[in-house]
Amino acid sequence: MQEELILKFGSKPELPYAIEEAVNRLRINISFLGKDVRKIMVASSEPNEGKSFVSFHLWDQIARSGEKTLLIDADMRNSNMFFKYAMTRSDGKEAFGLSHYLSRDMELDEVRMHTENPTGDFIPNVENVINPSMLLENRKFEDLLEQMAKEYRYVFVDVPPLSIVSDGERIGNLCDGAILCVRGNATSKALVRESVHQLERAGCPLLGIVLNRVGDTKSGYYHKYYGNKYYGGSYYGGNNSH
Repeated sequence: MQEELILKFGSKPELPYAIEEAVNRLRINISFLGKDVRKIMVASSEPNEGKSFVSFHLWDQIARSGEKTLLIDADMRNSNMFFKYAMTRSDGKEAFGLSHYLSRDMELDEVRMHTENPTGDFIPNVENVINPSMLLENRKFEDLLEQMAKEYRYVFVDVPPLSIVSDGERIGNLCDGAILCVRGNATSKALVRESVHQLERAGCPLLGIVLNRVGDTKSGYYHKYYGNKYYGGSYYGGNNSH
């Protein structure tokens, strides 16, 4: 029997209370979307809008709530999630990820790893590739999402920015919906509208918008991270992830 792979996080900072609560509200709102929404793409219009921060911590919190949840890092062009959180295998061996699985004759359990959270699994991206379009168009990726949707209550897919490459549209066509991360006071309305149109063209319903990194000097620290734009609760705050 193959040894179970455990992915450890060497760097996983504790979130400030306000951000933790904002992610929790986002988690609760997702639970209202219904049982048919299982494959959720987390996207942004351009880089540095906090999408990877949102996808990682949303996945983590939902898994900690007891729901069987998988995060797939499908930003195969410019991902840094694996290294940002200092991920390592429990056996000390080399880790493989999504790009390896799609480009090589590898078994799923060679790249899908359990974590110290018994209900949270992760398929990382360990090695970026210049042009992953062919990999994403491979039936193997579609089959992967379909299989994972049967095994997990939620499958979150972190994708490249929509305005940069077409990867997000391809992946969105295979998902039940998308969360769009928008950087407040930075991303133009025109660019957000174009991203929404891209999702529509891909046949991927927009589940909601996470307004990220919004400062409100009149409302103070708490309201800097907390708002009411995402089904009654928005996520304000974030990090400089993709």
